[in-house]
Amino acid sequence: MATMDKVPMLAEGYERLTAELKTLREERPKIVEAIEEARAHGDLSENAEYHAAKERQGQVEAMIGDIEGMVSRAQIIDPTTLSGNKIVFGATVTLLDENDKPIRYQIVGQTEADAAKGRISYTSPLARAMIGKQVGDDIEVTVPSGEKFYHVDKIEFI
Repeated sequence: MATMDKVPMLAEGYERLTAELKTLREERPKIVEAIEEARAHGDLSENAEYHAAKERQGQVEAMIGDIEGMVSRAQIIDPTTLSGNKIVFGATVTLLDENDKPIRYQIVGQTEADAAKGRISYTSPLARAMIGKQVGDDIEVTVPSGEKFYHVDKIEFI
């Protein structure tokens, strides 16, 4: 059974999801046409085009359902309207690693996460360890490569 919890995300993540939903909905009629065309070729039991189109239809419908669920439960958060001295969703945090090397992350929604761009999901181990911390706090987090230690250097809402 699906949970009815809100799904926090930034406005750009919401816009990306709604654009993807629009694209998938536009693909529906094309899939139906492909199914009809493949059905016209006769015996469906050995019709690869028919089976491929039906499989794609199932994938698209599942993706539409997932995205519609996220969009309907979206809680859009604008980090520029936030303030305070604690790390929360949307905050951009500068951490110092064990070698005092600065690392910067923004805590974002699951669909917006991209570690290479410094955007981590609020459900990630590091983000969960950071939330609620303040400048000057130390963070210990267990990651697949072992224990990591960080020091909170700066919190921004940008």
